[in-house]
Amino acid sequence: MMIAGKNRFFILTGGVVGIFLVLLLRLWNLQVIDSHRYRVQAEDNRIRYVPIHPPRGPVFDRNGELLVGNRPAFNLMALPREVEDRELLFSRLAALAGLDPATLEKNWQKGRRQPRYLPLMLANDVGWDRMELIEENAVDLTGVFIEVQPVRFYPHGDLAAHALGYLGQVAEEELQKSDFEGYRAGDFIGKSGLERGLEGYLRGEPGDHLIEVDVKGKKLRILRTREPKPGRQVHLTLDWQLQQAVENAFGNEAGGAVVVDVRNGEILAMVSRPGFNPAHFAQGISETEWLQLLRDPRFPLSNKVVHGQYPPGSTFKIVTALAALKSGLIQPDRQVFCPGEITLGNRRFRCWKQGGHGWTDFRKAIKESCDTWFYQIGFEVGIDRISAMAFALGLGQPTGVDLGGEKGGLIPTREWKRKAFREEWVDGETVNASIGQGFVLTTPLQLAVMTAAVANGGTVYRPHLVARVEDPSGEILFQETPTVRSRVEFNDRQLRAVREALVAVVNERRGTAWNSRLVGVQVAGKTGTAQVVKLKEKNLQTPNQEIPYRFRDHALFVAYAPAEKPEIAMAVVVEHGMHGSRAAAPLCQAVFARYFGATIPPRDEQSGLEGD
Repeated sequence: MMIAGKNRFFILTGGVVGIFLVLLLRLWNLQVIDSHRYRVQAEDNRIRYVPIHPPRGPVFDRNGELLVGNRPAFNLMALPREVEDRELLFSRLAALAGLDPATLEKNWQKGRRQPRYLPLMLANDVGWDRMELIEENAVDLTGVFIEVQPVRFYPHGDLAAHALGYLGQVAEEELQKSDFEGYRAGDFIGKSGLERGLEGYLRGEPGDHLIEVDVKGKKLRILRTREPKPGRQVHLTLDWQLQQAVENAFGNEAGGAVVVDVRNGEILAMVSRPGFNPAHFAQGISETEWLQLLRDPRFPLSNKVVHGQYPPGSTFKIVTALAALKSGLIQPDRQVFCPGEITLGNRRFRCWKQGGHGWTDFRKAIKESCDTWFYQIGFEVGIDRISAMAFALGLGQPTGVDLGGEKGGLIPTREWKRKAFREEWVDGETVNASIGQGFVLTTPLQLAVMTAAVANGGTVYRPHLVARVEDPSGEILFQETPTVRSRVEFNDRQLRAVREALVAVVNERRGTAWNSRLVGVQVAGKTGTAQVVKLKEKNLQTPNQEIPYRFRDHALFVAYAPAEKPEIAMAVVVEHGMHGSRAAAPLCQAVFARYFGATIPPRDEQSGLEGD
């Protein structure tokens, strides 16, 4: 019995010693062998890394007026490694703050490729009330916190929206590219306009906080702060008051208009209609709003000043006239009889004025926009000289403006047609091109550059929007200087003949823009009407109001002022406006009146010519 008792004692003692040895070995493993790993994990659970977004650089107009600034927004953030049940979390956020679980899940998935220790954005700009509710219930929302981020603020609403551009969240595929190193899911970047083109200047450099938190994720103290560096300040050539005047003049019409300084290429106003509110993008535009913009048949997201390609119509007669005069084949006193049409081969080319203009010289041809005169002269001068003059004046190629995605338009040549259609050029195409129809396409900005070159004596400047970029201390990092792209040499007689004819268009009776003249400043300009679609013969006499909107001709006008000492030039395209004299020229009249402080005289209903 005693031996059996002793055996049980030794067995129990051995078991206890064994257990203690296991515990000691485990303690040794935890405190010595794996101590570093667990210390790191403990620190990770205690310390939270919170990025600090830098404020994007502000944008000012030429006079220091703020066009784009920043305001604070409250973003709902999550640390994936601290979220144990995201479906439960999302349902709580939906019940508590009215947030959509589907949207939260979608935003969660956007950040699935980034490290789990980095926060991702669940909802941006949630508002003060929601922020307070979330903060008050933080104990039940483990892994969630509020981050304050500066977002874009537009004191003038949608003013100059296409030039300024809009922001959007960085795409998942962009995050995989080296160009987007330093960005994370949910970050906003420039998507269009100057916001995109100047992203490197405007973004700034992010900072961060190292924050100690308790087991529930509640902040205890800030261990370290690295302050962000704000983006650079951008000063534009735009004049916000002139910009507002152009936008007001456009009203509800669609199209584009641009005003440039003829002396240096500075863009003073750039308007594309219809517009959009960039603040909606800064807050995170909804899918419904986005689809509405994309499906709008008037294309509100397109900057029509640089992306819109239109037949220039009769505004192109300036090019044909200069090509004819410079060639020496035509003199200003050259007369052509206009019966209302000409016949070339088996084709008839009609003048806009039924019954014709009768005997017409150079000045009358510009003033009354006689198509027949230009048909005949264009045929004699030839497409080679016409296209060469168009290229020299800046048409048919990107202007080099500091905006992305600029279209080049099209100035047709014999070689171009051979490559495009494998066909030879024919005379009828020259006749069409001479009045800005057929294959010819231009952007409103190109037309403004061309008009400015005529106004300043033949210098083609590169148009630009950015005047300078400064760091927050005021040090200039970039300063724009006028850039001459080309010069066209005209003798005084040639240039004077064109300029006097353009003055007559606006300031003499029977000029097509007579009702867009001003008192106090003399404007020189040219109206244009660009055919959108060929109507069948039986529909040629259809009253304008009965033609469906999408089939109506575009209305154009180009002008500069003061005629005697030009300062600014303007190009206007009113989509489906029918006639330049009726839709586009009055818009320019209103803008020039505002800029020069001139008076608009009473309308003269007996002027007799408003067909172009």
